Amino acid sequence: MTFFFRSVCGAAVAILAGCGTTALCAQSASNSLLSVSADGSLLACANRDSGSVSLIDAATMQRRFEVPVGRHPEGTTFIGTTSLVACCVYGEDAIVILDAKDGTIQHRIDVFDEPYGIVSSANGKFLYATLEYPGQVIRIDVQQQKIDQTWDAGPMLRGIALDEKRGQVLVTEYLTAALVRLSTQDGRVLARYPGASTDNIARQITLHPDLPKAYLPHIRSRIRTAHGNGSIFPYVTAATLEGEDEGRRMRIPMDTFRGTRVVANPWEVAVSPDGRQVLTIFGATNDLYVANVEFNDYQELGYAGTLQLGNNPRAVRYGNSGDSFYVYNALDFELVRYDAKSLRETRRVTTTQTPYDEDHLLGKRLFYTARQPMSGRQWIACSSCHIDGDADGRTWQQPEGLRQTQPLAALAWTHPLHWSADRDEVQDFEHTIRGKLMQGRGLLRGQLPDALEEPISGRSRLLDALAVYTNSHKPSLSPHAKNGLSAAAQRGQKLFHSTTTKCASCHSGPLYSDSQPGARAMYDIGTGRADETELMGTTYDTPTLLGVYRSAPYLHDGSAATLRDVLTTANADDKHGVTSSLTADQVDDLVEFLKALPFEDPEPAAREAGLKQVKR
Repeated sequence: MTFFFRSVCGAAVAILAGCGTTALCAQSASNSLLSVSADGSLLACANRDSGSVSLIDAATMQRRFEVPVGRHPEGTTFIGTTSLVACCVYGEDAIVILDAKDGTIQHRIDVFDEPYGIVSSANGKFLYATLEYPGQVIRIDVQQQKIDQTWDAGPMLRGIALDEKRGQVLVTEYLTAALVRLSTQDGRVLARYPGASTDNIARQITLHPDLPKAYLPHIRSRIRTAHGNGSIFPYVTAATLEGEDEGRRMRIPMDTFRGTRVVANPWEVAVSPDGRQVLTIFGATNDLYVANVEFNDYQELGYAGTLQLGNNPRAVRYGNSGDSFYVYNALDFELVRYDAKSLRETRRVTTTQTPYDEDHLLGKRLFYTARQPMSGRQWIACSSCHIDGDADGRTWQQPEGLRQTQPLAALAWTHPLHWSADRDEVQDFEHTIRGKLMQGRGLLRGQLPDALEEPISGRSRLLDALAVYTNSHKPSLSPHAKNGLSAAAQRGQKLFHSTTTKCASCHSGPLYSDSQPGARAMYDIGTGRADETELMGTTYDTPTLLGVYRSAPYLHDGSAATLRDVLTTANADDKHGVTSSLTADQVDDLVEFLKALPFEDPEPAAREAGLKQVKR
């Protein structure tokens, strides 16, 4: 073995060159849908759409088992040096432990809500996982099969990495790209490194095996510019964790990383075992960039190569030797192995069969692409703001005024669309595709009628497929009502439905909205007058309250930071429910009820009530 020295943060750091063994190089672990066993012989891949984990022989690239684990699995990790795999089942609030040798589920550990990223200690004693909501890190004692520590670390956490050498776990705030360091002993916050105000959508973090560096893929959302040429940009941030420059974050623009080639939606990064290269995958343009790690703090990464991948790549991992790497193309349902030096494909395997019919799959692929015919300049896809049907937490300056990004859950039941109800079918988003924001060729031939005029459903298979996928999102049950409504929520429920507050006069029925397909329900609730850019008037469509516990900020312009603000400071004139006469305790009760929505599946009641559901 040989050693060389390089300068990092003003200090000389010794680097072990040629290290290819797990024992020497695996000083950290990071979250991913894809994980590699300690001996490099097995792979585990979460199939989010199929609700399963595929266990694959790394040498032959043959699928050994596909194990159903529940709705929307996300992060996976092998536990220590064992064949056990832990998987975050995001949609069912559980962490499942299964054995890759025989494909059996060993344990299921219930968590509060939305587990996303997970890593294991080297000895397999502990698992560390992020709960996106309510923003916690949990530590699981593997032998006891239970959570032994819960730490509040910040809102909406996703990315996680473990640095055992320094006794710390690092996490990312999904909507702000802030980086937080916590002690692995007691969860004490050691440091917080905020991103720029425009940083957004940071779902993963990877540590360098030798340098005190962390790499975060994320986007930059310039909310004052609703234009495809200047609103959303792809970045990888290199953060310095020690030395005189501790906390320094260098944002590396990926749209200019290779000349004028534009990429979109950076999803994951992987660092080679020897620490010399970084791979970045882009889920909306289907690219992979290979970058050399530069031995200074001024460039950080240097371009080395490009690969064109399959549809919607969501995971990238090096093999333990560094001779190969793996990419999971989520909307091809395939795992592909590449030679790390030549960048040539060596083998691929189907991880799962598509759970969708042809139109649904086509619509989802369109939703996730930033290429033609959806997007002209390749910076932005529908999924850049509405990732997996969720919202990006941003209030955008749109041509019609300020508009908060809305989640897509229950969209099929609550047409018309947009805060101003200016679109009565998903197909009307052809206006957005052809417009300044996306600048695409579009999915419909010929002249496009004005929104709200003659329907265009049925005129384009592509548009109809996009509508099928967009209308498919269902609300998740609130974690605040797992054991039924609390006493406070029950009191709040009575207030909500009372003639005193009149909340249910607009937020009515099982969908908590009087916005229905074929009927516009517009109200002036006292907002919008301060916005000089508002062009469509100050009446707005009634949004559903399902899932409102996790969709802050609120109102069309994002002016209410919390649910309490919605009921108090943002409702001084009682135009948004009569709440000014409520006591502080009553406001608390009403908030508890809102947080509990939905406490039951709303669709059976909606069907029983004869409400209309749009399917395409």
